[in-house]
This record gives sequence, C-alpha cells and structure tokens, in this order.
Amino acid sequence: MKKICFVTTVSITMKSFVVETAKHLHEQCGYDVTLICSPDEAFEKSLPEYLHFIPVDMPRGADLSGFKSVKVFRKIIREQRFDMVQYSTPNASCYASIAAKLEKVPIRLYCQWGIRYVGLSGVTRTIFKFLEKLVCKNSTHIRAVSRLNKDFAVAEGLYKADKAVVVGNGGTIGVDTTVYDLSRKDEWRKSVSEEYGLSDEDFVFGFAGRISRDKGCAELLEAFFKVSERNKSARLLIVGPYEENCGIDAELIERAKQSDRVIFTGRIDNSEMKKYYSAMDILVHPTYREGFGMVIQEAGALAVPTITTKIPGASEVMEDGVSCLLVEPKNTASLADAMRQAIHSQERVKSLGAAAYERTKKLYDRPVMLEFQRKDYEKLLGGEKE
Repeated sequence: MKKICFVTTVSITMKSFVVETAKHLHEQCGYDVTLICSPDEAFEKSLPEYLHFIPVDMPRGADLSGFKSVKVFRKIIREQRFDMVQYSTPNASCYASIAAKLEKVPIRLYCQWGIRYVGLSGVTRTIFKFLEKLVCKNSTHIRAVSRLNKDFAVAEGLYKADKAVVVGNGGTIGVDTTVYDLSRKDEWRKSVSEEYGLSDEDFVFGFAGRISRDKGCAELLEAFFKVSERNKSARLLIVGPYEENCGIDAELIERAKQSDRVIFTGRIDNSEMKKYYSAMDILVHPTYREGFGMVIQEAGALAVPTITTKIPGASEVMEDGVSCLLVEPKNTASLADAMRQAIHSQERVKSLGAAAYERTKKLYDRPVMLEFQRKDYEKLLGGEKE
C-alpha cells in the first residue's frame, strides 16, 4: 500500500482543495493517506477514520520559527516513510519541501496553485521569489494550476518546462454541481433578494472574495460608480470579508458603505455561497493575480458568467466572448466598459451564462477533476514516465 501525505498551511485550504481528493484516492486506489496542517480540532473530527491527521504548527509570513516546523516535519517523515509528500500554499510548501528532500522522499510533489510574489514588489518580492524557486528546486515534480501560470513560471526561471504538468484543463478539484444545483437557482436568488432588498428590475453585479487591493476592488468600486450614474437599476453585491489594511482608499470604501446601491454582506460561510452567486446577474472578478479562479467555476455552475482580467489563471477558466468577458487588469475604464456592455445587453449575459454552465459541467465538474487527478497520481506512484 502506497503511503502519501498532503500538506497545507491551514485547515480551510485542506478542506476546500484536498480532502475530496484524499477520499477519492483512498477509495479508488487504496492509498494510505495522511493530512498535515496547522492544528484544528474541529477539522480533525470532521475527517473519516481512514484519513490520518497530524497537526503541525506552521507560522504564516516570514518567521524564523519556521525552522522548528522543518524539524517537526523531518521527524514525521522519518517515522512514516511516505512514498510521496505533496504540498501547496507558501509556508507549508517551504517547510515540507525542505524536510522531504532532506529525508529523501522519492516523490516530492509541489502543487503550484498560485505564485505569491506576483502581487509584491521590491525586497519582499525578491524574498518570496527566492522561496518559490527553492520549493521548486526541492520538488521532484510540479503541478502547475494552469498553462499560462506554468508559462510564467518557466519564463521567470522557477523551473524548466519538462518538470511541470497541468492536470486536465487546469484547476484543483473543480465544483460539486450536485451542491451548486442549477435547478435551485431561482429559489436561492429569491431568498437573497428578499434579505437584501433586491428587486426583479435590478441588475446585480457581484463580487466574491476578500475585499482588498490585489483582488481589484478599488477598480471595481470606481467602475461601478461610473456605470451606476446612468443606470439606476445597477446594484453591487459584495460577498466577502473586509480587510483593515486592504490597500484601498478609505474615502472610496466609505462612499461605497454609504451608497444604497452597494451591499456588503461580510464573510459568508462557503456552504452558503451558492445562494449568493444565484443572486448575481454577472460576477465581476478584476483580480491582479490568480491561481485558476475557483469563484469563476462556482459561478459558472449556476450559469452566472464572469467579467475577469487578462492574467494567467483567471483568463483561462472560461472563453472570452463566449462564457466570460475579459478586461485589462488594474484598468477602471476597461472594467467599466465591460460592465456597461453587460447591463445594456442582458440577453447576451444570459447567453454567456448558459455557455459558462456548459463549460463548467464539461471541464470542471468534480468527478471529472478527481478522475484526472487519480490517473495522474497513479502514474506518479506507479513509476511510469510522464
């Protein structure tokens, strides 16, 4: 029986992107699976008995105490004798990759779901790029989250092209379309509309994620105010937590909070997100950097199209002009133009949404993604040449 280990920094990442893969691999391949992340008792209790859990404190950010984490990882790896250690997210990948290499784990798999330093500058960017390159060097195999992300990494000198593979059509575990059930969209839209005072005449632009500069929220607010000046039916539904040091001008945030056209829901449990996507006519996702845009896939499962940016990851999930609209990143004018197109061509928005749904079902439905992953892991662990 092959012994494999998955590592992320925190449990929310493990729960969102790894657990379903771990279950599938155990059930279909009989692998002995261990999960490692920072301590979380509730998460540990939620796991089936056949998934082993080992908590390891992993400091976030640049912290010298990370050396202690490396030492703990080495001890665990030495005792467990894993055939493969997989890691993702910056800190977990740094600690686990060092420990796994020192302990000579045969397969050290880095799931590069995003490249952290892309949104940084100066000395901070240099440090995080060095750490990213270190993780890539320590790894025997790399799984890039998308083709353009891989191209960027190769161009940056993080690794040679033959070291990385994009599994399937990109992404992680896709969307569970039995949960994001299109047949219940009208029911969910009605419940959110009643809660927040939205009418059938309103055209709802939506945003899902943390409210921050690198998610493009400044451009989103500025563009919405431009569009709503002449379109009284325009509403903006912002679903996600507000960060105190979000990098957005305080006056712009305050203007949005005072507007009766902008709704801030605050943090919403992921289990409820399907209802909020259902209330949106179009998702606006003007991010500066992206892995593969899970929110775009989730919205697509409910036939909600997306306006997103021409960057690696985000631009690859859907097709421009077919199932999404692409705009220039960090460009308020480009974003406002696309938002005007949407509100003035609502039949086209519905057509884009229908295409987004079909693409999601074909490429990103969870069973499809899990099977792509199963085949990839069996190839890795079976020693077949890629």
